[in-house]
Amino acid sequence: MRRLLTVLPLALLSLLASAFAQPAAKPAAKSVSHAAENSDAAELPIHRVVLYKNGVGYFEHQGRVTGNQELNIRFTTAQLNDVLKSLTVVDLSGGRVSGVRYNSIAPLSQRLSTLRLALDGNTDRAGFLNAMRGARVEVHAASSSGTGRLLSVEEVTRMDKNDNAYKVTQLSLISDSGELRTFDLTPSTSVRILEADMNREVGRYMALLASARDKDVRRMTIATSGEGSRDVTVSYISEVPVWKSTYRIILPQSSQTKPLLQGWAIVDNTVGEDWRNIQLSLVAGAPQSFVQQVSQPYYVRRPSVELPKTAQLTPQTHEGAEYAPPPTPAAPSGIAGGVVGGVLGSAVNAAPMAKARRDAKRESMDSASALTESYEQSFDAQSSGEALGDMFEYAIKQNITVLQNQSALVPIVQARVDAEKVTLWNAAAHTPVRALWLTNSSGLTLDAGSFNIVEAEAFAGEGLLSEVHPNERRLISYAADTAVRVKSEGSSEQRPYTRIRAARGILFLTRELRETRTYTISNSDTTDRSVVIEHPSRSGWHFIKEDMKPDETSNSYHRFRIKVAPASTEKLSVAEYYPQENTYALNTIDDSTIGFILKTTGIQPQVEAALRKLLAKKDEIAAVQRQLQERHNEVERITREQARIRENMKSLKGSAEEKALVQRYVTGLNQQEDRLAALNSEISAKEVELNARQGEYQQMAESMTFDQAS
Repeated sequence: MRRLLTVLPLALLSLLASAFAQPAAKPAAKSVSHAAENSDAAELPIHRVVLYKNGVGYFEHQGRVTGNQELNIRFTTAQLNDVLKSLTVVDLSGGRVSGVRYNSIAPLSQRLSTLRLALDGNTDRAGFLNAMRGARVEVHAASSSGTGRLLSVEEVTRMDKNDNAYKVTQLSLISDSGELRTFDLTPSTSVRILEADMNREVGRYMALLASARDKDVRRMTIATSGEGSRDVTVSYISEVPVWKSTYRIILPQSSQTKPLLQGWAIVDNTVGEDWRNIQLSLVAGAPQSFVQQVSQPYYVRRPSVELPKTAQLTPQTHEGAEYAPPPTPAAPSGIAGGVVGGVLGSAVNAAPMAKARRDAKRESMDSASALTESYEQSFDAQSSGEALGDMFEYAIKQNITVLQNQSALVPIVQARVDAEKVTLWNAAAHTPVRALWLTNSSGLTLDAGSFNIVEAEAFAGEGLLSEVHPNERRLISYAADTAVRVKSEGSSEQRPYTRIRAARGILFLTRELRETRTYTISNSDTTDRSVVIEHPSRSGWHFIKEDMKPDETSNSYHRFRIKVAPASTEKLSVAEYYPQENTYALNTIDDSTIGFILKTTGIQPQVEAALRKLLAKKDEIAAVQRQLQERHNEVERITREQARIRENMKSLKGSAEEKALVQRYVTGLNQQEDRLAALNSEISAKEVELNARQGEYQQMAESMTFDQAS
């Protein structure tokens, strides 16, 4: 029994080997399955990788093909969308790209369901042969052979000479003459499938089983056609982890030696293929990129329109438009007679940027510090840098290898740089910190990343560095400075008008808001401290003293440097003012505002005279306005009185006494009418006078010009 179980896998292998060994007829030889073709296709290795800061990488494969040959590229399922929307294939020697295909991502059970054979992913020998029932086969056993159609595969129980039961697998077939024959399946028994289409189905089944081992690996096959040996380049972009920068700054013991800057890049290979002996470039930039689900089927809903039952549709032909033939595109630089064909069209996607070939200069070694020399001798930055518009590229000079699902540290920069050790204080942070005032004299752009400081042969701190361009100066902090204390005190005051100006009928009044901030810096250490105070830089504020110059000004701070001796205290006072300007239209300014200005100390006599003349003219206008208003009030009073008299006259009955009263009323009305006529005449005259006074005031206001600054 155990012997039988041991030989079962061997029998299955023998059976499958015989199935593939069957020679196919000539007409069927041209229709070899894609799976079989993939096994013969050459792998196209990665030749160049460019990594960006936006989470994408540019991948370039290069290889040679001969005649009509296929090439394989492997990538993960996550890369599929990016590969499909950016894939570019170029045959550089006159050949053509005739097609591109890739394996499905459907589950294995779903892909197996497309086969004619009823097989699953765990089929055994009996299940495999049962799926062949009805197929023409040829069976060769140790003592006999036969040809016919497979009828069944079953296990039978037999007894050995010791009456022990054991099972034997038997295969039954019907010969062409109708004879039923049975064969025991032993290690020496072979079964050959005689039908070509069934052979192809078995080949597809085995290829699908093999593809299931790489569950997340996609295989793209590129078919090329042409003559002779040719170079082929394939490129695409894909999502990759963002490469990271990290730096080390070694501070020398001698003040005559510049600090040593070392830069490393951390790269991760998470794609479906090893990076073996590739050209690597790291770009400190983020070109625009996006994700689009081009691998997923997309349907557009269309309206359904029924045809009229009486419509008689006749096929039509339409004239073609005339187009000028497009100009023949010039061959790209460095590519002689390359042809892009097949499903990829004819566009050549050039590399995203030129390779940097400039050799990095090695800084001379300084013998002042043995440790610094050791660092410098043991580290060689195998990269050169080159600006690419708004981006910067580190081109690694030597090829590197990063296997799949592994990461690597790649040296990108080593240079002596200018750096001054200071103590930095900011009101928002409160705690003084040790920092380096670093000048990037490496000639390369330093990408954003972390850094750590090595001082006196020990770790001194670490921090973060934002992007630094060549020759740019930057403060980088790395540790707290417990020996320095900073106290900040401030005061403010509102100053009177410092400038009075009139022009074109507008009065400009300027006053100042002044603030003074005093910083008291104490150094309790036994060595000097160079302390950098970050004072807020506010829009519109100016230094009162013209000689107040900060060492450096950023968008948010003025930076002042103060030298503080051991066990001593220094002070820094920063006085600033903010000019506040108010504007008034002189033709509408009120008396109180002018009166307030006249009370300002230090006003010049000519300015005071002009303003008092303006105020006197306003008084004249106000007097005419009062007189005019008085007359209007009197007219209203007489009008009300006349209305009262007329109402009284209506109630009189005509007696002698009433007639005398009526006569009295009439006399009063006549007098009031005379007064109303006189008032209307006076009102007209006053209105003319008011207009004249206002015109004089308007002209005086517009012509008034002076400028006084205190």
